[in-house]
Amino acid sequence: MWTNFCKPWFICCLLAALTIVFLVLNVNQLEHLDHESVLATVIDSSGQDIFPQATGVGRKPYCGYEHQTLSKRERLEEDSLLAALQSHEPYTDLVPFVKSTDPSSSYFVILNSGAFFKVGSQLEVLVQVQDFQGRPKKYGGDYLQARIHSPKLQAGAVGRVVDYQNGFYKVFFTLLWPGKVTVSVVLVHPSEAVQVLQHLQEVRPDRVYFKSLFRSGRISETTICNVCLPGNLPVCNFTDLYTGEPWFCFQPKKLPCSSRINHYKGGYLKGLLTTAEGAFFQSDINIKMPIRSSGPDWVTVIPLGVKEANDPEPSQSLENFPSGYYYKNQWRPRKFKMHQFNEPDNITECLQGKMVYLFGDSTIRQWFDYLITFVPDLVEFNLGSPKNVGPYLAVDLKHNILLQYRCHGPPIRFTTVLSNELHYVANELNRIVGGRSTVVAIAIWSHFSTFPLEVYIRRLRNIRRAIVRLLDRSPKTVVVIRTANVQELGPEVSLFNSDWFSFQLDTILRKMFSGVGVYLVDAWEMTLAHYLPHKLHPDVVIVKNQLDMFFSFVCPAKT
Repeated sequence: MWTNFCKPWFICCLLAALTIVFLVLNVNQLEHLDHESVLATVIDSSGQDIFPQATGVGRKPYCGYEHQTLSKRERLEEDSLLAALQSHEPYTDLVPFVKSTDPSSSYFVILNSGAFFKVGSQLEVLVQVQDFQGRPKKYGGDYLQARIHSPKLQAGAVGRVVDYQNGFYKVFFTLLWPGKVTVSVVLVHPSEAVQVLQHLQEVRPDRVYFKSLFRSGRISETTICNVCLPGNLPVCNFTDLYTGEPWFCFQPKKLPCSSRINHYKGGYLKGLLTTAEGAFFQSDINIKMPIRSSGPDWVTVIPLGVKEANDPEPSQSLENFPSGYYYKNQWRPRKFKMHQFNEPDNITECLQGKMVYLFGDSTIRQWFDYLITFVPDLVEFNLGSPKNVGPYLAVDLKHNILLQYRCHGPPIRFTTVLSNELHYVANELNRIVGGRSTVVAIAIWSHFSTFPLEVYIRRLRNIRRAIVRLLDRSPKTVVVIRTANVQELGPEVSLFNSDWFSFQLDTILRKMFSGVGVYLVDAWEMTLAHYLPHKLHPDVVIVKNQLDMFFSFVCPAKT
């Protein structure tokens, strides 16, 4: 980074050496001053550590959610989740764009690049962020993603980011395969953009709006619908009687509420940002931009010896992060033996005599689409459902397999869902008898990204209750949760489906289902660690790895 102004090579070397010494001294100081705060961080499964506040975080009340009837344990859980996700106190003044994080002038350095690395060693990387004036920032809150990868080996794994809240970040990697391993650090959003996203999340949940068509005879009306509606106009209350999940539509002027026939996404609000706020959301400038290295961005990892390879991996006993890694394009979980289902017959043998229920958004609908394409004996039964909406059904009569997909209840941003097909996952689970021949998979996250977190917590709480009841009455039922995943981002998509929103939802999901007795397909790490571009609907090679993990839970290897 200094080659433009340090022509003599010995001056460059001297400056580089002084910079590394300066960084190491900063690290030592950071580790000394912030040791207690680092120990107190909440280590999130998605890869970025969050510093919880010592006191409760003030949040804008939303639609009476602060008045929910919750048990003491549920209230404590919700408060704990919200506090853990509050990474810092919001700044009251809008920072000028030139003082916001500039990924092109920020940099990272491998702290122990000269060390001797073996498979299983820890790699530490220090990141310093600077603004567009080239000045070091004095506060944190930037959203970073980090991974290590070896392109020739089609290998990759994610790193854990620690925010020191002073412009410095540390990234921890576990080196899991031998060879040349390269470090990549990406600024997803500067801290100034994160502030804007947090504000939108709490005060503009209406930025995605929904509609319903009401019809009786020749008369039809369309009205706006949502979890909460502003103003004092008459509304139709479609709150679910069993789960208590709220949903409202403005009442038609001429028709009764009972004449509702469908639900669909109305659209996305425009003009949400001021010009100053919009500057924090620019493609090729500060959205998912790489941070360059100061010095080498790679290390060489040597294989373990025979004796070492047979010993348990030390870091696994401390925490299961990362949960897995890619090697030769195959996902390798670190705490679970995943086997490959490369042939249709492998899947048929696993699912023989089973009923498989897929509930949720379009990211789990991908599983249905993959299976009916890859397994010829699974024949889709035409239910006349709208494309990409469902419900869908496929059967294999010869091997007694039933595969079903159904979308979750509102809020859901699908084109058109008939009113009588708006089913809540918790209610569907309550109708399942369960048992050894029953498999359930759930993915529910993307359509909640525009709402305050309390809305998502309530939905997962209802689903969790239903899962606990299902496993109580039928302990042999296999229940699998597919996590959120990263995706491509631009200025507009960031305001509705940013990875920062998904990161929060993913953190909540993992914590709320910990210890419940469900299996987890870690779609977050499986998309972030892979070399392919990020997509809301990942490419087929990633979906295949997700399903290999899923089938390994359903049909574990016999020992």
